[in-house]
Amino acid sequence: MWDLPQDELWGQDALRPSTLCLCGCPWCPCSSSAGPSHWKELKSTCGGSKQSPVNIDRHRLQRDRGLGDILFEGYDQAPPGKWRLTNNGHTVMLSLASELVSEHITISSGGLPGRYRALQLHFHWGSPAGNGSEHTLDGCQLPMEMHIVHMNTKYRTLAEAKGHPNGLAVLGFFFQVSETPNTNYNTIVAGLRNISHAGVSVDLASTFRLSTLLPRAGRLSGYYRYQGSLTTPDCSEVVVWTVFEEPVEIGREQVPAFVSTLHYPAVGSTLPKMTNNFRPPQPLHGRKVFASRAATASGGSAHRVPHQLLSPLLLLALLGPSSPAP
Repeated sequence: MWDLPQDELWGQDALRPSTLCLCGCPWCPCSSSAGPSHWKELKSTCGGSKQSPVNIDRHRLQRDRGLGDILFEGYDQAPPGKWRLTNNGHTVMLSLASELVSEHITISSGGLPGRYRALQLHFHWGSPAGNGSEHTLDGCQLPMEMHIVHMNTKYRTLAEAKGHPNGLAVLGFFFQVSETPNTNYNTIVAGLRNISHAGVSVDLASTFRLSTLLPRAGRLSGYYRYQGSLTTPDCSEVVVWTVFEEPVEIGREQVPAFVSTLHYPAVGSTLPKMTNNFRPPQPLHGRKVFASRAATASGGSAHRVPHQLLSPLLLLALLGPSSPAP
């Protein structure tokens, strides 16, 4: 019914080894001259004026009382079929799209310019010695960040959607480290050992309710909204961003599964660990970041503030020694 070439979402043509560097990933640990700061030299769209991620400075936000609750449809049901977990060479991605199922996993309202169906979710993280969220909150980087990517239902293909500024809507969720494992992530964490190498996929044994991956429903009213881009080449400026204030908790023993298990594409005989797969915050260039009516802004306390903005040293202390790759 509609075409969803998943690789296109990440501008895979722009990520080929001949274009970027020998390892063929956008962060290119094999070359310091082909990382995020050089993407605009390789893909002009990465040098636009509406790039993501950004720093969310709560003292400079503009309150928008029209940003109420987002309507999550299908998030509270485990859909039929299977979901595929993939190491795509720069992150771990859970594909949610199919012609039937994703039509019923949608978001709307909350100031979104349309109804959007879920395509996939993926993660960004740092290293054993550093945090790895893409967006920052008051200049602080959190340990990890999850993005759930949706496409506007008015467009039939991803290529068509990427031609419009309201084509995609991405939900961003910060993570904070907890002493207690988050059992809702067990299925994903367990699957990581089977996709250690780039290009490998595994079908999960069963689907689950996406809502279990999110903060509890009562905490989803506090969020920040701005117009931005994809955070990997081709950096298309077609994303309506919603970044939630309430973080997801993840166990200190679960984080190493991302940091130490997965690998970037091989560089000769070297297999680089997939670490620091985040793009640093980009300039706002006059854009406004809006706070929902329930979010914290201007240093206020309308909503509970994430209280564990972990420093790299604290994260290192929590993680301990890196776990060996399987």
